[in-house]
Amino acid sequence: QVQLVESGGGLVQPGGSLRLSCAASERTFSINVAYWYRQTPGKEREPVADIFSDGSTHYVGSVKGRFTISRDNAKNTVYLQMNNLKPEDTAIYYCNAVGQKADGKFNSYWGQGTQVTVSS
Repeated sequence: QVQLVESGGGLVQPGGSLRLSCAASERTFSINVAYWYRQTPGKEREPVADIFSDGSTHYVGSVKGRFTISRDNAKNTVYLQMNNLKPEDTAIYYCNAVGQKADGKFNSYWGQGTQVTVSS
């Protein structure tokens, strides 16, 4: 079973930065596309950014120009660099990866979530 291990969340002041990481536990799992989502109490989980195997990226409008998604294929890790953070960015952030294991089958996996709190 592939596990996605997230790290990097925490408390930061408005205008500050954080970098989230999402590492796949198995080297044989080849990530095709990865997503970052976020969720606040009482609201649905919303997509924030995604990155495909060709390197193309997409962002929700509210984070464009502030967040950057990237990947390190050698480390099987996806990152979310978050700059100029705002209080409305406060949420639990989840990574989701779709890819192939050694058996060739595609599967989707979720990280455990990491809390990001932006507050003075």
